[in-house]
Amino acid sequence: MQQAIIFFDGVCNLCAGSVKFVIKRDHKDRFRFAALQSDITQQHLGPFGLSLSELSSIILLENGRVYQRSTAALRIARHLSGGWPLLYVFIIVPAFIRDFVYNQIAKRRYTIWGREESCMVPTAELKAKFL
Repeated sequence: MQQAIIFFDGVCNLCAGSVKFVIKRDHKDRFRFAALQSDITQQHLGPFGLSLSELSSIILLENGRVYQRSTAALRIARHLSGGWPLLYVFIIVPAFIRDFVYNQIAKRRYTIWGREESCMVPTAELKAKFL
């Protein structure tokens, strides 16, 4: 199985919490992680023509395709343990509606959950999951 990469805002507390949430439920070791602010992100996403200075959402690189915002979140949930894959049913909702909700949360993420001065540093046991 090819591992997918989740790119996240490394200074966002909500995003860091989401990464920990995914790691805890990624029983098949499917995901790797990289902060949007890292050089590795440019290496992986640059060929897709994404302007990293404009990125403020979660991005999933899976099987050579890039997914953003709510589509990325739903595709991630689809591979988690427990009942989380059931959320994938929301993929039938048009992306512009899903992304409107996603964007409203993303706009307020620093105000509600706060931010760090630097990217999160994984513990020694989780270091292998980060690029």
